[in-house]
Amino acid sequence: MSTYSNFNKTLEARFIKYAKIDTQSDPDSPTCPSTLKQKNLGRELVQELLEIGVSDAEMDYNGYVYGTIPSNSDKQLPVIFFCSHMDTSPDCSGENVKPIVHDKYQGQDLILPDDPKIVIKMADHKDLKHQIGNDIITASGTTLLGADNKAGLAEIMEAATFFMKNPEVKHGTIKVLFTPDEEIGRGVDKVDLKKLGADFGYTIDGETLGSIEDETFSADGATLKIYGVSTHPGFAKGKMESAIKILAEILSALPKDTLTPEATHQKEGFIHPVSIHGQVEEAEAQFIIRDFTNEKLAAHGQFLEETVKRVLAKYPKSSYTLEIKAQYRNMKEILDQHPKIVQYGIEAIERAGVVARQQSIRGGTDGSRLSYMGLPCPNIFAGEHAFHSKQEWVSVQDMEKAVQTIINIACIWEERG
Repeated sequence: MSTYSNFNKTLEARFIKYAKIDTQSDPDSPTCPSTLKQKNLGRELVQELLEIGVSDAEMDYNGYVYGTIPSNSDKQLPVIFFCSHMDTSPDCSGENVKPIVHDKYQGQDLILPDDPKIVIKMADHKDLKHQIGNDIITASGTTLLGADNKAGLAEIMEAATFFMKNPEVKHGTIKVLFTPDEEIGRGVDKVDLKKLGADFGYTIDGETLGSIEDETFSADGATLKIYGVSTHPGFAKGKMESAIKILAEILSALPKDTLTPEATHQKEGFIHPVSIHGQVEEAEAQFIIRDFTNEKLAAHGQFLEETVKRVLAKYPKSSYTLEIKAQYRNMKEILDQHPKIVQYGIEAIERAGVVARQQSIRGGTDGSRLSYMGLPCPNIFAGEHAFHSKQEWVSVQDMEKAVQTIINIACIWEERG
């Protein structure tokens, strides 16, 4: 372990460089990547891979970055990939990010200088109590930080650099994959599985130090359209049926103490409206539907439709359409068929001197879909916290442990080969 126990300074500098590059994705864009600026980071990553000797590093037309660290073992080994995404969330600005390093954190409130109203408090961020003496990186108060998932990018790049510089450390073929548009649910839409050429992998996109996630939500998206009756408002009595008001009534009829993100946790699912727009004649709402089993997911969709029908019964001249589409599925069903992938991940975390935490995630990763595309893919911690917000933070020391974990994973697969 002593040969690869200290990545702090290069890791910190690498992450800060990536965080300053605006890569916010756009759910309203039909292109891939959804924003061309994601390719600015992609080009930087390719150049760095080439500089360390990854000779086949490239970014394709759709913004996916690929590279191969060749095997230096004489064993027949599976091909492993490590994956992180380049985009940041559209929920919070990622333009002109100013990373700030808070050296040797001592438990104090972190007041962000560009907006002193943004204060990161230990009382609100429980994991900070484990960070005393560590170096915490935040943004400056007006943007997110982008640790989701530029921490993962930096960690994979540090591990890749280590392997290329230390050929005495034995490993099989390692692939790197950096994806665009993960934050808008399109992270693997255009991935070239043949070019990737891997057997399984690990996304580096988790939160708390030591976590390994082998279970995600199953996810659907729903589009509800209400078709009302529009007339001149001055002559509307007994005639008008406003699609806007009907939609509002439907949203109000959904549960407030259950089946909603703000009232659920752990293994509880939800129905969540994420956008609405419309006029008197036609109004539309977009929903995300989440749960850990396909049966519960289907039941939530049915409940949504029953609610719509119950409200529409009062408006005989109006109608609706409800389209529900699958987004991703719980990867546990796939990973349970390949237990060594998770077992070796747990061992790799423990070799880094960290307590491993096998857990579920109330969300999805690129690995959710990759698992169902034939590439089983659990999620390893990257150290990112409070993502999608101006209070986002990451610990340099946690990131270092993630680098060690990545290296350990590849070494364990070689040892057991």
